[in-house]
Order: sequence, then C-alpha cells, then structure tokens
Amino acid sequence: MLSARGLFQEIIDDDRAFQLFCSIAASGEAQGGWENGRIAALVPDRMRTLAPRIARHGADEDKHGRIFNALLRKRGLDPVPVPPETDYTMLLERRGIGLAHDKLRREEPLTEQDILVYLSHSRVTEQRAADQMEMLVRHFGDHPEVGKAIRMISNDEDNHLAYCHEELLGLAAAGHGRAIHRVLRECALAESAVYRTVSLAVMDHIGRLLRWPRAKSTVLAAGIHGMYGYERLGGWHRMISLTMPERRGALDGPPPATVPAV
Repeated sequence: MLSARGLFQEIIDDDRAFQLFCSIAASGEAQGGWENGRIAALVPDRMRTLAPRIARHGADEDKHGRIFNALLRKRGLDPVPVPPETDYTMLLERRGIGLAHDKLRREEPLTEQDILVYLSHSRVTEQRAADQMEMLVRHFGDHPEVGKAIRMISNDEDNHLAYCHEELLGLAAAGHGRAIHRVLRECALAESAVYRTVSLAVMDHIGRLLRWPRAKSTVLAAGIHGMYGYERLGGWHRMISLTMPERRGALDGPPPATVPAV
C-alpha cells in the first residue's frame, strides 16, 4: 500500500530525486522571501507597523531556501533547474493570485487593498505549507538527516499561519471582512487547482527518476485528483476560516542572524 511516508522515504534514499525535491523547495522559498521583502519595502504609510512582520516573514522564507540548499550540500549535491510546471509560485501568479511580480518590482507604494490581498493569499498558501510540514514532522521529525530541518521549518510555517490569522482578523474588525472573505475564497479555489497541477508534475518527474511502474504512477495521480475533488467539494473551507491563534505576535522580533546548522 502506498503511503506518504513510503514515498518520501524513496525520495530521501535516492540522490537524484532528493536533489530535485530540495531544489524545487529551495526555489519556492527563495521566491517567497523576495516577495515578502518587496512587500515590506512598499507597505503604505498607514500600515507601516506591518512592515517588520512582513520582513520577518520574508527572512524566514529565505532561511528555508538556504536550509534546503544546505541539505543538498551535506550530501555533496548541487541545486538543479526547477521545471516550470513545478513552479508553484509562478503558476499562482499566472492565475492572478497574490500580488504580481511586475507590481512588486516597481517603486510605487502598495495600497491597503494590496496588503489585504497579500495577507489573504498568504493565509491560504501558509495553510498548505503548514499542513505539509506537519505531515513530514509526523513521519520524519526524528530522521537523522532531515529531521532537524523539517522541525525548524514546520515551526516557522505555524508562526506564519498564526500571523496571517491575527492580521486578517484585525483588518476584518476594521470593516474589511466582506472583502477578505471574497479574496480568501478566490485564492483557496485557485490554489487548490494549482496545487493539483504542481503535485502531478512533481510526481511525474520524481517517478521517472525513481523508475516507478506505470501502475504506481497511475495510483498516485488518482490520489492527487481525489484530494483535489475533496477540496473542491468543501475541503477548501479549511483554507479560509479565521480564528484568533494561540501564538499571538508570532512574527514580532528580529529574524535569526544565521541559519542554524542542519
């Protein structure tokens, strides 16, 4: 029987599969770091108190990218190019989700609506990241090679998710509740479709590297489509609910000066 633990173990045990997996992860985290850094620099004056937290979010994402690259170096591997069809961030942008990179490259201040979109987009994507890392911690948190890195990243993702909940609830209390709900719904439905596309592409590439038989690839693809169906039928609601987190002020304070050894 196929399991998430078994599949990830196969990836860890094979240098080429591990190389591709970490390269995809590192690239996505680096993109997230750049995006958050630019947003922090362009926050409108009336929301400048948010800038340090957004910058901290970006610094954490950069750190995650360096952690994945450090895992590669420990095994004597270099990053490899990321196949475009596995680029989660790029595909989300093409669907109009989040803030466009063209806008972030300009030196024009963002609007309050832009920040609302950013936080809503982050609330959805950080839910996905937190769920994935929780699963990895459950199965590989004690793994001698990747366990420490997984636990560090998972803790950060939980902080990011808590921060999004807290900030969006503050904006909702200020009268933006209806707009937030609309954007969250749009983001969640689009993200679910993009996640399916990226998951299928990643499994296709990994499967070819690991020489999976066609029957195994077919079963995995069916599972990915099944998860998408569940999310379209109502599972996406978990991506848009807002509750005050136990971790208040999760991104207050400076980011760590260096990346801990993995």
